[in-house]
Amino acid sequence: MNEIVELIKKLPKAELHLHIEGSLEPELMLKLAKKNKIKIPYKNIDEIKNAYNFHNLQSFLDIYYQAAKVLIDEQDFFDLTWAYMLKSKENNIVHTEIFFDPQTHTDRGIKFDHVINGIHSATFKAEKELGITSKIIMCFLRHLDEHSAFKTLEQALVHKNKIIGVGLDSSEVGNPPKKFKNVFSKSIEENFLTVAHAGEEGSPEYIWEALDILKVKRIDHGVQCLKDEKLIQRLRNDEIPLTVCPLSNIKLKVFEKLQDHTLKKLLNKGLTVTINSDDPAYFGGYLNTNFIESQMALDLHKEDIKTLVINSFKSSFLSEKKKKKWIDQINNLV
Repeated sequence: MNEIVELIKKLPKAELHLHIEGSLEPELMLKLAKKNKIKIPYKNIDEIKNAYNFHNLQSFLDIYYQAAKVLIDEQDFFDLTWAYMLKSKENNIVHTEIFFDPQTHTDRGIKFDHVINGIHSATFKAEKELGITSKIIMCFLRHLDEHSAFKTLEQALVHKNKIIGVGLDSSEVGNPPKKFKNVFSKSIEENFLTVAHAGEEGSPEYIWEALDILKVKRIDHGVQCLKDEKLIQRLRNDEIPLTVCPLSNIKLKVFEKLQDHTLKKLLNKGLTVTINSDDPAYFGGYLNTNFIESQMALDLHKEDIKTLVINSFKSSFLSEKKKKKWIDQINNLV
């Protein structure tokens, strides 16, 4: 067992499902609230951590959006991203594809430029100083309307050199992917890659819509696909990656306990599954913790771990040459 834990820590990894706002640790939240004179309903770290008892996705989002209010200027977004990059170094993450939610900030008067420039500066520094490469993906908030998403896309166009793709996140149930058909179509015209959260709490139908209507390259979460055999065949045949987030799924009650998680079943079906941390400050663990706890709960073998880690690079938006470099390195280690 310790041998597998050591292997997890040693292997280079890519993380493909990480919300930068969800990496806001309580210590930084309190520090920024004080600096920016923002009132939050917590006096100390313990009070913040006690609030992290979620019963579904919405109960988490309520706190997530409240906490994001402490992020005001470009330096705040830099500090937030740099803190995640240091965690990435600890977790032996060598490549990360970061989600950010501009509407969470622009809707409260924060400039889009401040958000993206702060995040981008930290990723640039991380590549130079830590050797970690990054791609940035802008997510539309699905509980808002498509008009708002179009306004956000317009603001992103001047930053196309910093943003590789667009995604879809926030409250899933009642907000099907087809609601954003036009803005995704326009995003593809503008040469953005597309991904979408689907099949976390929503039905397999949401995954079909993300594939057929939004033309996504990856499905974020996707754990409900097991309810639809035809969908499993489609995901397997087209090698559509699923960016699964085990600890997040438990924290938000998608599954009652980690032993109930379908990760191993998805792997056994031959699907391109990856492990990710989602919103690690809120869900109790960064990438290695997600791997280690999943390994213990689901009795994942060395070959399973190797497959999951190789999948993370195969499913990334890195060049084929860089993917090969990392996959060769993994093959030499295992």
